[in-house]
Amino acid sequence: MMPRKIHDGPADGTAQQTLPEPPSEWQARPLADGWWQARQERQAMTTRLLATFTDTKTVRRDLTRRRGLIKLLDWLEQQPGDTWQDRWLASGADAAGQDWTDPILGSDTRRFRRDELIGGLTLLIVGQVIRPTYRWLLRQRLALMLAEARQVLDPEGFTRLEQHAQDAIGWARSDAMNKLTWIVIHKGGVVADITVGDCVELTATLEEHHFRGSAGRPLFYALLKETGILPATAPPRLRALRIEARPSIEQVVDKYGIECRPIRNLMIDYLTERAADLDHTSLRSIARNLCRLFWRDLELHHPGIDSLHLPPEVSRAWKERLAYIRDADGNPIRPRINFRSELVFVKAFYEDLARWALDDPARWAKWAVPCPIKASECATKKSRSGVKSRMDQRTRTQLPLMPALLRAVEQQRKAAEHLISTARATPEGEVFTVEGRAFQRCRQGPSGRVYVIEVATGKKRSLTHEEEAAFWSWATVEVLRATGIRIEEMLELTHHSFVAYTLPTTGEVVPMLQVAPSKTDAERLLLVSPELAEVLTAIIFRVRRGNAAMPLVSAYDVFEQTWSAPMPFLFQRRYGSEDRALTRSYIRECLIATSAAAQITIAGQPLEWRPHDFRRIFVTDALRSGLPPHIAAKICGHALLDTTMGYAAIYPDDVITHHRAFIARRRAERPSEEYRDLTAGEWEEFLAHFELRKVALGICGRDYATPCAHENACVRCPLLRVDPAQKPRLEEIHANLIDRLAEAKQQGWLGEVAAIETTLAAAKQKLQAMHEATVRTSTVNLGMPSIRKTAGRFTDASTTPDIVQP
Repeated sequence: MMPRKIHDGPADGTAQQTLPEPPSEWQARPLADGWWQARQERQAMTTRLLATFTDTKTVRRDLTRRRGLIKLLDWLEQQPGDTWQDRWLASGADAAGQDWTDPILGSDTRRFRRDELIGGLTLLIVGQVIRPTYRWLLRQRLALMLAEARQVLDPEGFTRLEQHAQDAIGWARSDAMNKLTWIVIHKGGVVADITVGDCVELTATLEEHHFRGSAGRPLFYALLKETGILPATAPPRLRALRIEARPSIEQVVDKYGIECRPIRNLMIDYLTERAADLDHTSLRSIARNLCRLFWRDLELHHPGIDSLHLPPEVSRAWKERLAYIRDADGNPIRPRINFRSELVFVKAFYEDLARWALDDPARWAKWAVPCPIKASECATKKSRSGVKSRMDQRTRTQLPLMPALLRAVEQQRKAAEHLISTARATPEGEVFTVEGRAFQRCRQGPSGRVYVIEVATGKKRSLTHEEEAAFWSWATVEVLRATGIRIEEMLELTHHSFVAYTLPTTGEVVPMLQVAPSKTDAERLLLVSPELAEVLTAIIFRVRRGNAAMPLVSAYDVFEQTWSAPMPFLFQRRYGSEDRALTRSYIRECLIATSAAAQITIAGQPLEWRPHDFRRIFVTDALRSGLPPHIAAKICGHALLDTTMGYAAIYPDDVITHHRAFIARRRAERPSEEYRDLTAGEWEEFLAHFELRKVALGICGRDYATPCAHENACVRCPLLRVDPAQKPRLEEIHANLIDRLAEAKQQGWLGEVAAIETTLAAAKQKLQAMHEATVRTSTVNLGMPSIRKTAGRFTDASTTPDIVQP
C-alpha cells in the first residue's frame, strides 16, 4: 500500500480546530421570529404608516407612496405566511434582489409602476413592517430610503454618530452611515442596540457578496467604538475580529488529530514547557513538526503505535517518508529541502525529555527513551556554512553600494514630493511638465488623493501612494542602517521610545532610543545621532499632520498573533478613514519599488535590498571601524558573541589591517629602547653567543643572553643536543664515571657518590639517544621499476606473451 500524504484537514483523520466562542456581548443578535409591526392588521398598519410619513409639502410623493403601498399589500396578502415578514420572504422578492418588482409587475406594466412599488416598500421598511436581508439591501440604490430611515428609526443616535464623524471624508462618512442604517433595518432596534457581532456579520456579508472595497472601510465600527456604544472590552479595530484568534496549545495539538491520548497529552505538556521561551508562531511550527510530520505520520503508517521507543525499521521508514515531499497518493514529488532541520526538532524533543527526566522523574522519566536520530543525521554544519558564505558575499557586495542607495532614496523622496506639490498647484485637467515628462492632472475625488495621467504612456498614477512609498522607503533605509535593529523592532518604535540620558561624567543630556523587547525579550538603549534625530523628527512631523499629539493605533504582532494596545507608533500612515500601523509586507513592497527605481546592478542583474541586509551591513561596518565585538553584540541585542560574529563579513584586507594595527599597539606598549638601532658591539656579542654553543659532545641549545645553569657540566644538561659522532668520547666518560663511583663508595664519600650517580644517569640517557640516532632507519633507494613483457602491451593477436612463473 502506498503511504498517504499527511494533510491538515479531515482527510487524514485530523480534527478541525474549534475556536473559543466570543463573549455574549460580542455575538450577533439573532433575527426575531416576529415583532408587533409585522403582526399588525392591515388597516391599522396603513393608518400608522400614512400618518407618520405624510408631508403636506410633498403631496404628489405621498400619493405615489399611498398607491404603491396599497398595491404592494394586495400582492403580499396573496402570499403564504402568518406575518408580513413571512409573506415577504415567501414571495421570493427578497431573493430577487434588484429585480424584486418583476414578480409584481408581470407583463401588465400599465396597472403597476416601479416607482410606486418602491415608494410603498419604503413605507414598509422604514415602518419596520418588513426587515429585508442584507442580500436585498446591498443590491439597492435607495439613498432616500436610508436617509428617511435614519430620521425615523433613531434620529438622535444617527445624529450623534454623524456629528462625531465630521472630520472624516464625505464619502467615508456616508458609507459608514449607510452601513449602520443597514444593520438597524435588518436587525431592528436602535443604534445603541448594535453589537460587535452585528458588525462582523455585516462585514462577512459584504465580502460574501463581493463588496470587498466596502468591507475594508471600517469607519462605522470606529464610530460605534469611539462613542461608547460598543463595550469597552471590544477590540479597538474591526480587523482584530476578522483575523483568526490565537488558539490555545490544546487546540493547536488537537488540530492534528492524534489518536493516542497519552502521546497527545505529552505533546501538550511539552509545548507548554517550551512556550515560555518561544513566540506563538515558533511554537506552532514545532507542533506541526512533532504532531503532524512525526507522530501523526507514524500513527497513519503504523496503527496502534503508543510508545516513543521506536524499533529501527519503524524509524528508518519514517525518515525515508520525511525525506521527500509527497502528493496525496504518497508518491514522492521532490526532496525536502529542510529535511535535516525537521530531524533537529524531533531530536531536540527526545533530548529535552531525557534532560527533564533528571529534574522531575515523576513527570518525565517514563518518556525518556533512546532517540531514533543520530547526531550525524541532523548535522547542518555544511548547509550553515553555505548560508554564511552567501550572506557574507551579499554583504560584501552591498556595503560599498550603500552610499549609492542612500542617494537614490533621498532623490526618490524629493522627486516624489516635487511631483505631487506641482500636481496640487495645477488645476484639474491641465497639463504640467516635471523633469521633461508631461502629466495631466485628474479630477480630485472625495478622498483627497492626487491622481495624474502620464501623457506619454497614458497610465494613471496615484501620486499620493508614490509619495508615501518614497517617504517610508527613505525612512526605513535611514533608520535601519543607522541603528542595525530588526524590522519588527523598527515597526514597534513609538513616541515613548525616546529617553533622555544624562552622562555621569559631564552631566550632558543625550537622546537615547529605547528598543522594545522582541526576539530575545531584552530591551536595549541606542544612542541617537544627529542624522538619526533628523529622520525621526521628519517621521513624527509627518504622522502628526499638524495635530498636537500622534494618533494612537493598534498593531498586529504576526509572531505572537495578538494585537497591541493603542500606542503612538512612529511607523503608521493614514489608510482611508483610519490610521494604521505599517506592516512588514508594506515595508518590503516599498523596498522592492526602491530597488527597482535605484537601478543598482551587479553583473547586469538588479540588486534587491531587504530589511535584514542593513543589520548585517551595520555589524560588518561597525567591526571594520574598530568597534569591539562585545559592544557590537550589546548594540544588536545578541545574547551570544558568536551570533554577532556570524553577521560580520570579514574581508581579507581587513585581516591584514587589523593584524598590523595589533602589532602597532603592541609596539606602543613595549619599551621604546627595544626598537633603537643595533650597535656593532651588540651584533658581535650576538654572534659570539652562537660561537660558544659548540661543545665536545654536541651543541648547546640554551637561549641567547642566558647563562649556563649547569656550570658547563654538559653531560647533565638537558639542553645538550648530542652528536652521534662523539659516542666514543661519551663512552669513555661513562667508563670513567663508573671507576670514580667505585672509588667514592670505597672511600665513603657519600656526597661524591650522589653527584656521580646523577651524572652517570644523564650519561646513560645521552648514550641511549646517540644509539637511537645511529640505528635510525635511513632512506632506501628502491630504484626505477622496469616494464616486463607481460604488461599486456601486445596488439598482435597472433603473438602470445610469455608466461612468467611466480
